[in-house]
Amino acid sequence: MFLRESGHLEGIEINPLGLINKSVSTEVPQGDILIEFCDSVLGKSTAKLNKSRNDLHKALGSEAVSAASAIIGNFTKNDRIANGLGIPLPEMVMKQTNTLRDELGLNRFGSAMNSLRLN
Repeated sequence: MFLRESGHLEGIEINPLGLINKSVSTEVPQGDILIEFCDSVLGKSTAKLNKSRNDLHKALGSEAVSAASAIIGNFTKNDRIANGLGIPLPEMVMKQTNTLRDELGLNRFGSAMNSLRLN
């Protein structure tokens, strides 16, 4: 939801399907490099992580590597806490993200159970 809105502010029509399908562009400048970095941070290959970090640094600089790393770490922490506690999404968020959750198949995940049950 926020990604689409920030894209509108920049005059970019962001395609969230690019987050789950590498053959589809997100339309985010350097988005493919950012997705590859995120995937490698969450993956198990040190070689892929080193390559994607170097690619991100070459494309966007050291500040982008730091910012992307901080965002990944913070999101992962918050997501794990919310999942562990079973915190459901608020009703307003459920309504606003219905189409996006359907597009990305997010309701299939076990962690969606609490939100779907309560809303």
